[in-house]
Amino acid sequence: MIDQKVIDLTLPINGNSSGVFIEPAKTLAKDGWNATTLHLYSHSGTHMDAPLHFEVNDKTIDQTPVHRFISEAWVVDLTDISPKESITVGHLHSIAASIEKGQSIILHTGWSKKLGTDEYRNALPRISPELAHWLGLKGVNILGVEPPSVADVNNLEEVTQIHTILMKNDVIIVEGLTNLDALSKSKITLIAMPLKVENGDGAPARVIALEKQ
Repeated sequence: MIDQKVIDLTLPINGNSSGVFIEPAKTLAKDGWNATTLHLYSHSGTHMDAPLHFEVNDKTIDQTPVHRFISEAWVVDLTDISPKESITVGHLHSIAASIEKGQSIILHTGWSKKLGTDEYRNALPRISPELAHWLGLKGVNILGVEPPSVADVNNLEEVTQIHTILMKNDVIIVEGLTNLDALSKSKITLIAMPLKVENGDGAPARVIALEKQ
């Protein structure tokens, strides 16, 4: 039995998710069982990016070493962040001096509460180039964020730049986290498991946190 609190940080996949279409494939009454056909955009909901997403290199989601899906992670409280604010190293406060190579960072902005609004996609807080480079220099394993992107999705130059910096430095990007209010510790065990899509540029992921009781 796990002696740790298990917290789900994953958005549900449903028909309201961007790029998701769900239709019945079988029914119990007609076919003997219920089943559905899922049409999934590879970056829908809570998801993990692969470097192929921006052709930083040819590494695909199924080639990501599985040991990297589990790591210690620092949770940074950024719930006072402003729309469109650029997140810098200074926002990490004491965590900037504490993080070690191979650990991960989760940015708790509260942004998932805006899901379904225009702000969720179009006014998201963004990773600054300074922070992106710093994360690479520190050898951060996973960067997890609540918005659907680490950069302004309406600015192709910016979104390409930030993804490229992170991916060139081998920082795994997980976007679309939720339920971070349920976390009570500043350090957790993060588990982020993407679908193993062959040659995939990314994939929806089930992401959970473990907190010591």
